Amino acid sequence: MKRNLPPLTALRAFEAAARHGRMTAAAEELHVTPGAVSRQVRLLEEVLGVPLFEGPKSKPRLTEAGRTLAPRLADAFDGIEAATQAARAVQAAVLDVSCLSTFLMRWLIPRLYRFTAQYPGIDVRLRAAEGPVEPERDRFDAVITVVPESPLGQGEVRLFPEWLGPVGTPALCAAITGTEDLTQVPLLHTKTRPDAWTGWTPTPPAGAWYEHYYFTLEAAGAGLGLCLAPWHLVAGDIASGRLVAPLGFTRSGFEYRLKTRRHAAAGLDPFRTWLKAEAATQAMPDQSAPTDDTGRERAYAAPSLPST
Repeated sequence: MKRNLPPLTALRAFEAAARHGRMTAAAEELHVTPGAVSRQVRLLEEVLGVPLFEGPKSKPRLTEAGRTLAPRLADAFDGIEAATQAARAVQAAVLDVSCLSTFLMRWLIPRLYRFTAQYPGIDVRLRAAEGPVEPERDRFDAVITVVPESPLGQGEVRLFPEWLGPVGTPALCAAITGTEDLTQVPLLHTKTRPDAWTGWTPTPPAGAWYEHYYFTLEAAGAGLGLCLAPWHLVAGDIASGRLVAPLGFTRSGFEYRLKTRRHAAAGLDPFRTWLKAEAATQAMPDQSAPTDDTGRERAYAAPSLPST
């Protein structure tokens, strides 16, 4: 029997607009202009004979008909996507993973050979995150991110907490015995975490700025200054003696998590199991809290969300 369906392009445009709540966000997802999305929504309204949105163009609201259609259409598209992924998995399992760029280069990629050796049929496609990423919204099977320590959400796996501490070359750190000495050496800064030194020194001296943690860490390794670095990114450098941490590390209040998509590719389960096992092997720094000059425990509260 012939199906009596509205144009799929119009259905897709409406589903994205309803999910995001804004035509501009839907346009970004679909790689078209906001005007094109609006035209497709109007076409769908004409075909159905009912309005789907109401209110001002800057903040449209779903009508009763729109609220009825949107969740069912979302389920239908999820089903189509799951079916196409299943068909693709017959040939090979493809897993799309998003990750913070420095974490990707310094932590995940050096370990990934173990996963590919264990699961040669799963093609892990990595993409460095340039901003906040969500599995459902951005269509990734898995997202490795860092968030404030809090209860886990649906589809989330806790990997390990973030520990921060100043690191530099042995020569540069030789005379650093307390936080007051930080004003005597160059301090390196990362644009994606501009207030990272807050809590370590009240008035950080002017120093070089870098786009990403990866560049800042390389500059620290070259002796250009001290970098406030996450432990898991420099553990290997400290073990080898390339870098030292004269003031130790403290919990930042953030933790690394794996977020997963509801209808993910077939390779997600083994990847999630493998990643949890890898995270469990991540050695933690000495967890005795550093103290200030009075001997009191010094707590560090991270002022901004990491984004590298």
